[in-house]
Amino acid sequence: MSYKMAQVLPQSDSTLQAFQQFKEQFGQDGSIMVIGVKDESLYQLDNFNSWFSLSKRLKEVEGIDNVMSITNIFGLEKDKKKKRLVPYPIIPKPPSSQTELDSLLKKVYQLPFYEGFIFSEDHQTTLMALTLDRELLDSKDRKVLMSDVYAEIDIFKEETGIKVHYSGLPYIRANNTSKVSSEIKLFILLAILVTSLILLLFFRSFKAMFFSMIIVLVGVVWSVGIQALLGYEITILTGLMPPLIIVIGIPNCIFIINKYHQEYKRHGNKVKALKRSIHKIGNAIFLTNTTTSLGFGTFICTDSTILIEFGIVATFGILSVFVVSITILPIILSFQKPLKERHTKHLERQWVHKVVNKLVAIVSIRRKAVFITTGIVILIAVYGVTLMKTTGNIADDLPREDPVYLDLKFFEENFQGVLPFEVTVETNKKGGATKLSTLKRIDKLQQLLKEYPEFSKPLSIVEGLKFAKQGYYGGNPKKYSLFNNQEKSFLAPYLTSVNGEGDESFLKSYLDSNRQITRITAQMADVGSNRMETILSELRPKVDSIFPIEKYKVSFTGTSVVWLKGTDYLVRNLFLSLGIAIVLIAIIMAILFSSLRMVFVSLIPNLLPLLLTASIMGYFGISIKPSTILIFSIAFGISVDDTIHFLAKYRQELSKHSLNLREAAINALKETGVSMIYTSIVLFFGFGVFTASQFGGTVALGLLVSLTLLIAMASNLILLPSLLLFFENWLTTKAFKNESFVILIDEEEDIDLDELEVREIENS
Repeated sequence: MSYKMAQVLPQSDSTLQAFQQFKEQFGQDGSIMVIGVKDESLYQLDNFNSWFSLSKRLKEVEGIDNVMSITNIFGLEKDKKKKRLVPYPIIPKPPSSQTELDSLLKKVYQLPFYEGFIFSEDHQTTLMALTLDRELLDSKDRKVLMSDVYAEIDIFKEETGIKVHYSGLPYIRANNTSKVSSEIKLFILLAILVTSLILLLFFRSFKAMFFSMIIVLVGVVWSVGIQALLGYEITILTGLMPPLIIVIGIPNCIFIINKYHQEYKRHGNKVKALKRSIHKIGNAIFLTNTTTSLGFGTFICTDSTILIEFGIVATFGILSVFVVSITILPIILSFQKPLKERHTKHLERQWVHKVVNKLVAIVSIRRKAVFITTGIVILIAVYGVTLMKTTGNIADDLPREDPVYLDLKFFEENFQGVLPFEVTVETNKKGGATKLSTLKRIDKLQQLLKEYPEFSKPLSIVEGLKFAKQGYYGGNPKKYSLFNNQEKSFLAPYLTSVNGEGDESFLKSYLDSNRQITRITAQMADVGSNRMETILSELRPKVDSIFPIEKYKVSFTGTSVVWLKGTDYLVRNLFLSLGIAIVLIAIIMAILFSSLRMVFVSLIPNLLPLLLTASIMGYFGISIKPSTILIFSIAFGISVDDTIHFLAKYRQELSKHSLNLREAAINALKETGVSMIYTSIVLFFGFGVFTASQFGGTVALGLLVSLTLLIAMASNLILLPSLLLFFENWLTTKAFKNESFVILIDEEEDIDLDELEVREIENS
């Protein structure tokens, strides 16, 4: 499992480079987990002492570097003899009485430095911030760490009965990782159950179902093995591969078994039936698996590591399940006993043939209605597409009733959020960051950030200096402000003499060694990429007016900014990959049918489902984001399979019927309709298993891909033959006389070479 936050941006991206530089200077952001409480009973003596004890216990947990809470904050007092400020704990030990506790809390609330960080402005909510070990956080041992944290908090909850809220990037990521891990097993189980049931209903044969599942499970092992050999960790994307391989691999088994049963029913020769099955449909299955793998493989063309890994694993996984299907399944079938009449009875299933005959009637006599309906649908779909929105939230895929989402909203309401937002200021001069003129500019920037409700109270060296000034004046909260030139002269000795590890740590976290670069840090709400982009565009000119660009370099960074850029980058690249998939598949169709006009006609039925899916997203408010944009490339790569099967049979019929386009189209529909309906049903319910996910994006992926493939089936069974018949005079028939790059065997050909006789021609 991958425990790190997925790297979406390429190494060459300037936003990522700025973020990496920031981490080198000031350390990793996003390693703080917060525990929040909003309950008046916390300030009762026993409950408060339990909170005090919790803080102490958590500090001892392996993997927690620091704990900051209302119980261990410190103030500053002046040492006149040594001319330095000395930190002292406000609450050095658990208070012994309620009166003592109330007195200590008054002192706490007179320290504005902690307001907005440790306790809310209305003093109703408080939090405990846990700084976690980064190496432990990015390893599988994080489970142990999180379990230890929960165990300690559970003790506090049992002692007090107070509700505790959790959040922070480590907590969100830990929960997501656990869910991904459990969902992989769930999806595999559901995919096996659903596809097994459908196969059993289709073939009414336990053996056909059992051996088909063996084939696809071998394909799953191959795909996971390939991922391991390449050294790729399991992410939220590659975790979808095992159930995807099952769903995509089953149609191969259906085509092979179906053709084997058809051939065996003709002549009763098992070996001949197997040989002809592979000979006749092997190329078609190869092409359909190739187009499907291309739909996934185009992700390799992006610069995103997570997408490239997904594309490579998917491409090799789909091709491997094809190899396993085309080799092992016929071998297994060859060892089985000869088929009985009940095994081939499914070929005479009446309801399917009635559906196909109804489709033939629609295509033959109701083409005008088909085109009018299609035109109306396109107009409605185009309007729906205009309603689509692009956005991305870190917690967007979580259900609205999920505790992780609810707790995130709790911290946004009380502390404006938990997502790191960083501003770095480069002064280009040694010591420039601590000059009074720079400090005043930083203070102005902080006031600017406070104007946005999406940001928490900013923290910088300016806040530290205000805190120091308050300490110099005996803790008077009215003195919590930035010093002026006059005050600087007598405050200077106290500011340059640092005492205590806390002060040293604070300075290192907010100043580089040359005191040339400093940072302003804030937490922000999960506002989404659209609002985030608006905020950044508004801030830039205002910040440039505070920090002249000829003297200062101000950069926005942090996890929230990287997430914004990553979301936009993914959406752009995934649309690019979809375009590449369309072009590549069009080239394959051109090679296969030697006709650009045929490529044009064949792409329409496959682009229409994508248009309809996009409109559904627009009408129902499903945003374009990294998790939903995958729908289009996946669905297009799979839906083209039906087109290839139909047109392959269409080409055979053209040769058989002396290039009679009308008769070829009708016969191709009758011949391939049943298999297309079967495979579409498998794919529909197969992708439907993803709706069992706890992630909204995965649910949308399963639902929309299933819907798209269902629309694609109808489009290929109705619109495609209708277009072929309508354009029969426009489509060039000469191109079909030429040999295709891939030889497609006529499925109706049933000549046994051993039975041929050579006779002498008698002269008349």
